[in-house]
Amino acid sequence: MPEQEEVLSAADRMAQFRRHMVVQESGLEQYLSSLHFSPDPFQVEALEHLALGSSVLVCAPTGAGKTVVGEGATYLARARGKQVYYTTPIKALSNQKLRDFRDRFGDDEVGLLTGDTAINPDAPIIVMTTEVLRNMIYAGKDLRDLGVVVMDEVHYLSDRFRGPVWEEILIQLPEHVLIVALSATLSNAREFGRWVEDVRGSCEVVISDDRPVPLYQHMMVGPRIYDLYARPKQAAAGKGTRAINPDLQAAISQIQERSPGPYGGRGRPSRRRRVPVSRYRMLESLQQKRLLPAIVFVFSRAGCEDAANDAATFGLQLTTSSERLAIREEVEQTLSSIPIEDHGALNLHQWGHTLEEGVAAHHAGLLPQQKEAVERLFGRGLIKAVFATETLALGINMPARTVVIESLEKWDGSEHVRLTPREYTQLTGRAGRRGIDIEGHALVVERGIVTPEEVVELSSGRSYPLHSAFHPNYNMAVNLLSRLDLEDAIEILESSFAQFQTDASVVKDAQRLRRANNRLDEAAAKLHCDRGDAAEYFGLREQVTTLQKRAAKASRDGRAQQQGRILAELKVGDVVRFKKGRRLRSAVVVQAPTSGFATPLARVVGEDGKPGSVGPREAEGGLEVLGRMPVPDRGAKRPKDRAELAATLRNADFTRAHTRSRGRDDAKVSKMLDEAAVLEERIRKHPVHSCPDRESHAGIGHEYARLLRERNALAKKINDRSSEIVDEFKAVCSVLRSLGFLDGNHVTQRGQRLRRIFGERDLLVAQVIAENAWAGLKPEELAAIVSALVYEPRGEDGVSAVPSSFPTAGLEAAWSTTMDVFNQVHGAEVRANHEVTKPPAGQLLDAMYRWSKGSSLATILEKTELSGGDFVRWVRQVLDMLDQLRRLEDPEIRTAATKARSKLLHGVVAWTEFS
Repeated sequence: MPEQEEVLSAADRMAQFRRHMVVQESGLEQYLSSLHFSPDPFQVEALEHLALGSSVLVCAPTGAGKTVVGEGATYLARARGKQVYYTTPIKALSNQKLRDFRDRFGDDEVGLLTGDTAINPDAPIIVMTTEVLRNMIYAGKDLRDLGVVVMDEVHYLSDRFRGPVWEEILIQLPEHVLIVALSATLSNAREFGRWVEDVRGSCEVVISDDRPVPLYQHMMVGPRIYDLYARPKQAAAGKGTRAINPDLQAAISQIQERSPGPYGGRGRPSRRRRVPVSRYRMLESLQQKRLLPAIVFVFSRAGCEDAANDAATFGLQLTTSSERLAIREEVEQTLSSIPIEDHGALNLHQWGHTLEEGVAAHHAGLLPQQKEAVERLFGRGLIKAVFATETLALGINMPARTVVIESLEKWDGSEHVRLTPREYTQLTGRAGRRGIDIEGHALVVERGIVTPEEVVELSSGRSYPLHSAFHPNYNMAVNLLSRLDLEDAIEILESSFAQFQTDASVVKDAQRLRRANNRLDEAAAKLHCDRGDAAEYFGLREQVTTLQKRAAKASRDGRAQQQGRILAELKVGDVVRFKKGRRLRSAVVVQAPTSGFATPLARVVGEDGKPGSVGPREAEGGLEVLGRMPVPDRGAKRPKDRAELAATLRNADFTRAHTRSRGRDDAKVSKMLDEAAVLEERIRKHPVHSCPDRESHAGIGHEYARLLRERNALAKKINDRSSEIVDEFKAVCSVLRSLGFLDGNHVTQRGQRLRRIFGERDLLVAQVIAENAWAGLKPEELAAIVSALVYEPRGEDGVSAVPSSFPTAGLEAAWSTTMDVFNQVHGAEVRANHEVTKPPAGQLLDAMYRWSKGSSLATILEKTELSGGDFVRWVRQVLDMLDQLRRLEDPEIRTAATKARSKLLHGVVAWTEFS
C-alpha cells in the first residue's frame, strides 16, 4: 500500500504557510540560488531557522561548510538593512574572513576591527576578534542597527584565556541580535544550545556528522605509505573493516627486528626513537601516490623552517616553470613591502627560493605578509607542501588533499604531551578539498614510538564535550558594577555557561544527596544503645579506619617513589637484591636503566650467570643495593664474562651497609597515624565501648558512619560548586576595593579608567597609571616600559625577567616604580586569596626602546632571540596597549601614548599597520 501523507490540521497548515512566506520574503532563496553548488540539508535548515528569527548553533566537521551559514546569515541581515558582526577568536582568521567577505560582498561593504587594526570601521559588515565586540558592549556602543553576530569557532569557549569573552558577549548582547554560533562537532551540543536559548531567548541546534569528503587514515613506515585499516578481504573474521592492516603491522615488525637491540645486536625489538624518514623521501612518496598538496604538521617553528628548507634543497620539481614564475611574482610583491635592509636578517632570499620549489613554512614567527603570501599561494594551488605548526588548523581556510602528522607529541609550554583525539581531528580536518578531491587522507609518520593502535584511538573519536572556562576578572568586574548593582552583576555571572553546567551537575548531586539523607535517617532509626551515643562511637571507629587506610596508601606511594628513584639511579657494577616470585635473588648491573618512552629497565647478570632485567615490577618487592663490584668495559656479552661475574657474586659478602627501598614513613604518614592513635584512645574511653552488645550494633553502626561520610562529601561538593563563580567574583572585588578601584560596590575614578584597559595585566596597568608611575617618560621610554606589561615569554624563557641593563636612567626608574606597584597588586591578591597577576617581563624592554628610536628590524634581531614575525607581533601588542591609554580621559597620558605610538610606526610595522 502507498504511504499515507500526514494530515495536518487547518491551524498547522496556516502556520506552515506563514513560515513559508516568511522564508520567501527573507531573501533566502536568492542567496541559495547565488551559490555555485547545491547546499547541504544542514546549511538550508540553519538558514531557514535564521530567516524565521531564531538564533542557531551549527555543529559540523571541519570542511563541512559551516561558513556558508555565516555568509548566508550576513546576506539575510543585509537584505533587512541590518549590520553584521563576524567574530573570530584569532587575528589570522579575521584577516582571512576579511578577504573572503570582500570577494563576496564588495570592498565598501566590509571592514575589519582587531586589537591593533581598523579598516573601513563604519562598514555595515565588520569582521572582528571577539575581544573587540566585548569591549564595544562594555563601552556602551549603540547596537540598535546590529542584526546578526556570527561567532566562528565557538568551541573556543573552552579556551582558558579567550573562552570567557564568548560568554560575556552571549550574555550581554541586546536581545534583538541573532546569534549564529559555528562549531566543530560537540557531544554536548544540545546542552550548549539550551544554555544559549536560556540567555538569548531562542536557539535552534543543527548538527551534521557527515564529512563531505571522506577521510582515509594511513601510516608511513620508512618511505612507504600503508592504509591504517585492513581491507575487507584482509580483516579477520568477526572484526569487520576496522581491523588494523596486517601489512602495516608486518612492516613495523620488520623495522623493529632490523633495529639495534639494547646490547647493540640485532633481532631484539628497540623502543628507542628512530630517525624518521627524510622530508625529501616523504614528499617524494606523497607525490608518487598523488597525495599532494599536503600540510605537514611539525609543532615547532624551527622545525617548520628546517623541514621546508631541507625539502626544497633536493629539488623535487614540485612546480612547473609557469608555476615558479607566478610564485616569483607573488614573492617580489611581498618583498617590496619589507624594507630592503631587513631582507638579509629575515633570510628572505632563501624564503623566496623555497616557495619557488613549491614548499613553504607557516607559523606565528613569520611576518604577517609572509604568512599571507603562503596562504594565497597555497590557495591558488602553487604551493604543494606546507610545513606548519598547529595554529594553521584553527579555522584558517587552507585545505589540502593530505595532512601529515610527524609526531603525536607537542610541547604545551611546560612539557611534551600527547595529542588528544580532539586535536588530532582538528588537524586532520584540513584534509580533503570540497569540490576538488573525492577523498582526503591523514597520514601519521611511524618513528618507533607510535603504534597503529594509538592512531586508531585518536582517529576514532569525532565529537567532544564543550566545557566552560568562564571566570570573573578585574575588567569584567568594574564594567559590570559600573552599570549594575552587586545583585544584578552576580545574576549576570550566574547566567554563564559555567554556572549552567554546574547547576546541571548540582541537580544530579542534589538528587543523590536526598537519597543519602533518607538512607541515613533509616540507619539512625535502627542504631541505638543504652550506654551512650552509638552513632558517635561508630563514627569514631570509621574515622580511625579511614585514617589508617590513607596512611597505608601514603606509605605505599612513598615506597614506590623511593623504589623508582633507586631503580633510576642504578649504575653499572651495582649489586642488587630483589624478589623474583617467592625467592630473593642477587644480581649485578651490567647496563644502566634506559628511560625515555620505554619502561626503565636495568640489565643484570644473576648468580647463575644468566642475563636478565630489573624494572618496576622487581622493585615493588623491595629493591636493595648491596654494594658494588667491577664489571668489564665490554659488558657481559660473552658467556665467559657472565660466568666470572656470577662466581664473584656467589663468593663475595655484600650483606653489610646497603640501601633499602623501604624507607621510614614520612611526616605526613606519621601525622595520620598519630591522629588515629588519639581517636583510638577516645574509642576505648567511650561508654559504648563497654557495651556487651557492642558488636551486634557494629554492622548498622558502620553503615551509618559510611552513609554520613558520603552525605557530608556530597553536601560539600554541592556547596563548593554552586558558589565557586560568585566566590571568585567576591575575591576580585576585594582586591579592587583594597586598591581603590571600588568604594564599596561603587566604581571609583580609577575604576572607570580600568574599564578601558584590557589584557592579562589589566589591573597592574591601571594601578601604574593611577600611581603616576610613568610620569615624565620620553615617548621611547614609555613604549619600552609598556612592552614589559604586555609581553608573554614563550616556553622556557620564563614569565619575568629583570633587564641586565637599561638604555636610560628614566627607564630604569620607571622599571623600579613599576615593580613597586606590582608588589602592591600582588600583596592585595594574596590577602584576598585570589590568583595573582603575572609580574612584568623585561625581556623586550631594550629592543622596544631601540625600535622606538628608529633601529632597523635587522639590527633588532641581531640582539634578540625572537623571530621577525614574533617581534612585529609584540610591537603591535604594545601599539594596542598605547591605543587603550590614548582613550583614557587623562590628557597627559593620552598625549604621551600618542607620541609613543608614532615612534613605533616605521619599517615593516608601518606596513602591517596600514595593510
